[in-house]
This record gives sequence, structure tokens and C-alpha cells, in this order.
Amino acid sequence: MTLYAELHRHLGGSVVPRVLWRYFQRHSTELIARFVDYPEFEEFYTRSRNTLDEYLELHTLVESVQTVDTLPYFIYRLIRGAYIFENLAYLELRYTPYLRTPEHLSQSQRIDKMAEIVDVVGRSSKLSEYPIVTSQILCMHSRLPYEVNKAIVDLAAQNRHYVCAIDIAGGDSHYAERMEEWIELYGYARSLSLNTTGHLYETTAGCYPQLLPYLMRIGHGIQIPLLYPELLKDLAKDNQCLEVCPTTYIKTGTLEDIRQLKLVFDRCFDTGVDIAICTDNAGLHNMRLPFEYENLLTHDIINFEQLQACQDAAFRHAFAWPYAQRPASLLNGLLIPQPAKALV
Repeated sequence: MTLYAELHRHLGGSVVPRVLWRYFQRHSTELIARFVDYPEFEEFYTRSRNTLDEYLELHTLVESVQTVDTLPYFIYRLIRGAYIFENLAYLELRYTPYLRTPEHLSQSQRIDKMAEIVDVVGRSSKLSEYPIVTSQILCMHSRLPYEVNKAIVDLAAQNRHYVCAIDIAGGDSHYAERMEEWIELYGYARSLSLNTTGHLYETTAGCYPQLLPYLMRIGHGIQIPLLYPELLKDLAKDNQCLEVCPTTYIKTGTLEDIRQLKLVFDRCFDTGVDIAICTDNAGLHNMRLPFEYENLLTHDIINFEQLQACQDAAFRHAFAWPYAQRPASLLNGLLIPQPAKALV
């Protein structure tokens, strides 16, 4: 049985539409009152958008109901589906903890509440019946003030048993006006020996070479091989990995055809830059990770040897995978969980 590592999955976009619909039916009917039935809701939830910003607005729909009380409900179903239907051995969940705190509280009170969110996500992700190795990536956000984003970095450093890295989210076209802040915060994170990734070079408006030296992995990064292939040599030298999420670029209008990714993979393989294939927002896409691989294969974007190379790269670049390699400990087709101390 092939096992997979998922390095780029958002907590807000990971809820499959049927699970979200059932939750709304039971607890928040006002949020689905405008939909006649489930198929209409699913079509709205999973359809392609015109821009990345329009696509990201869907996250707010889920973030509003992912509270400290409801997160165990959503995470249990996420982990169960990932284990049973995707054969995931390893999963990194990324999210902005501040956006899961009560909106009526003051900024300082919400910052204080973030630690509880990290703890709930961490404890809810450890399920003995679904033994996936999990960790969290905490996302700074382009729409949050500096004080909140710095608190997110500090929170990551204080919770290394649950958190493996930091990220920046909110649409890569919005970073420019605060670039000095992002450089400072990433530099601060690296000084704390935190792992780093970041949503960068996803769109043509989000290409900031000044941030690249601070990143160990690059969230998306497809515009580097497409528009700035001269940067690939340095990425290979620094062992930086691209987290490529194929379906996302169609859903956000970034690419018109998935076959445009062939140039991304060809140039990365030619220059020795690793690619980890990911789902990004599996719920919004109604997409499972094995099907992302299959789509790339059937569209002749990669071959079987390259598929294997991407699978291996995902485990090799996983921030919290114990041995930085593909899992070998199998018994009756099930992954044997590694000792918890190995994940610290």
C-alpha cells in the first residue's frame, strides 16, 4: 500500500462539503438558508473562482465555525478521511490561530486565547484508531497587525511539541506594503530555530525574491519555474522544496489548464529542485491527495519515476517526520506509529 505525506493542507479548507453541510444543518442553519439543497451548496462551495482573493473568502465561512468547542468535531472527520481514503502517513495542518478566537474579545485577549486553539488542534489530531503523524504550521496573515503576527511566531516557538513551522497566508499579492515586517518576522523565526514556509510565487503578483532566503520550503512557488527559472539553481543549492497544489491553480484562475504545470515540473526536475505534491484545500476542491498524483500522471505532466520522486520528496521535506524518509514500518498494511519523543 502506498503511503503519502501531505505538507500543504489548510484547516479552513480541509472540511469536505458534506461534513460542513451536516454541521450547518445541525448548528448554523442561517449560513445555508439561501441554498435549496445540498447539491446547490456543494456547487457553490467547490466551484472555481476568478481570482485568488475571491477564492480565499471561502475560508472565512469555515473559520467562523471552527471554534475551540467545534474544532475536535472537524478534525476528527478530517483525520478519519485522510487515513481511510487517502492513505496519509503524515499530515501538516496549517491555519491562523487568531482567526479561531472569539471576535468580540480585545486583540490582547484573542492573542492569549491562541494557545488554547493550538492545544485543542494538537490533542484532537492524535487519534489512536487513525495513526497519522500530524503537526501544525501556524500562519501569520497579511491582514493581521504586526503584534498579532509576532505573537503567532512566539506561540510556535513555545509549542514545538505540536507546531513544526510558521507560514504567511492571506494572498501573496498583499505582502509588498509591509515587506520589512515580513522580513523581520521571518528573521526572528529563524533566530528561534523555527522551520519556515510561506505562500509565495503562487501568482504573478506575489513574486518577492527578498523573502526567499528565509524560507525552507515555498508554498506553491510555481511562478519561479514559469517566470524566473534563473532562481531555480539557488533553490536547489539551498535544498528548498516547492509545495505544488495542482487543483488550486485551476480553482483560483491562476492557470487555465493543469497541463501548464508540465513546464513547472520539467524545469524543477532538470535543475534538481524538489516538489512535494499537495492538496492545499482538499474540502474546497473535493479532492484527495492520491488523485492529485493521478491527475498529473494521466495528463502526462509527470511520469511514474517522477511521481515516485515527488512522493519521496514530501517525506524528505516533512518538518516533523521522524526520520526524513518514506515510512518503512508497516504491519498488515497499517502504519506503526513512531514514539512520540521522536517527533519533538
